[in-house]
Amino acid sequence: MADPRRKPDLTIAEKTQVAQFLILRSQNGVLQRGTRKEAIQKFGFSRTTIYNIWVEAKQQMQGGEPVIFQSKKKGIQHRDRLTLDEEKVKSLSVLERSSIRKMAPKIGVSKTTLGRWIQSKHLKPHTNAIKPQLSEANKLSRLKFSLSHLKFDNQARNAITFEDMRNTIHIDEKWFYLTKTSDRYYLLPSEDEPYRSCQSKRFITKVMFMCAVARPQFDSDGVCTFDGKIGIFPFIMKEPAKRNSKNRDKGTLETKPIQSITKDVIKACIINQNVDSSSSFGQIIPAIKAKWPSTSSKNIVIQQDNAKPHISSNDAEFIAAANSDGFRMQLICQPPNSPDTNINDLGFFRAIQSLQDDKPAKNVDDLVKNVESAFEELSAQTLNNVFLTLQGCYAEILKVKGGNNYKIPHINKARLSRLGILPDSIQVEVGLVQECVDYLKQVELDTGSSYDLTSVWNYFGRD
Repeated sequence: MADPRRKPDLTIAEKTQVAQFLILRSQNGVLQRGTRKEAIQKFGFSRTTIYNIWVEAKQQMQGGEPVIFQSKKKGIQHRDRLTLDEEKVKSLSVLERSSIRKMAPKIGVSKTTLGRWIQSKHLKPHTNAIKPQLSEANKLSRLKFSLSHLKFDNQARNAITFEDMRNTIHIDEKWFYLTKTSDRYYLLPSEDEPYRSCQSKRFITKVMFMCAVARPQFDSDGVCTFDGKIGIFPFIMKEPAKRNSKNRDKGTLETKPIQSITKDVIKACIINQNVDSSSSFGQIIPAIKAKWPSTSSKNIVIQQDNAKPHISSNDAEFIAAANSDGFRMQLICQPPNSPDTNINDLGFFRAIQSLQDDKPAKNVDDLVKNVESAFEELSAQTLNNVFLTLQGCYAEILKVKGGNNYKIPHINKARLSRLGILPDSIQVEVGLVQECVDYLKQVELDTGSSYDLTSVWNYFGRD
């Protein structure tokens, strides 16, 4: 980025134009009153720059010479510097712009020139991530799901916010790998390059974890009373070694990842039971009951995605375990193809992995320990920020009528938190919600379907 303290280089034409303006408003080498101020407002240069141009012009006039400005730069000046032809760039496909080496010959310039244009912000680099393809049914489902999280205040008709989501627990699974296929390091010239090896780059050791998180809670002084971290549970099992080796004797129990994650395995992780005596992973419902704040409502919603191994909300064993000890837990599914509606996929898994990648691991036990350690190291404020980002995503989903062609919004949460004005919920424009309601009403008329959005219809009216 350009240094804001650096003064812009004036061209000869700009200096000449300023000098002519000043000369016309001078008499016997003296400027009329207020001329400098007029020049500053007209040309946008500083008072010092205007003064220096006038001094140089006056010296030339006093010597009986015509006012001619010359460049004071030393060295060769490239007057034939190439300019960016935007039409040539627009004519290229995005695939032809994927690298400097590809793009430079397409528009007829050198790689150095193209790199200079990028450095001067005439071109901007962009990393593009592919998103799930959505059907019209998916978009409607996402739109309804976002509307269902709105909180309406009938007393203040212009105040629509999202629910605080304090009774919602997001669960999801992710594979964590022992190491990366390729990585970048910064070494001293005298250092040797690190040597890394494995039997197969296609089959790097990995373990799947189930993560369960809720929104953290803070008191009036900003002190965290509940960090929201229910737990992160690895799918692993203990097996005796089948033969002797230099690392352990035959029969020694070894930690092995469970590679086939079936519905029975998922149910065992959620409910307090084990698939067999060798399996070893935590259970989500007992962890919720143990960690849930006593002052909070025990009516809890557990949100999961639509993966096939996930259990149904009508599963009898889940209902029996979830509706005991005073708790009333409901299992719901987020919209299909919508990882941006789950806290874990939206950013929390990435935060865990960024810490886990910094910890060396040689075996499955090390990997499990590193992931659990990274999970505990993350602050409650980080998790709370992801919940606010989720609300921002809901607002963006409303703007694009259920689509996913939007950028994840940023509200500078770190600065707002330092100032003590970080909002608990994001406010939504009434006009935006009204547009979505009108859109759903039109879809109902066209398709003959009916949508159950009681709070929305009560606020805006169905007819």
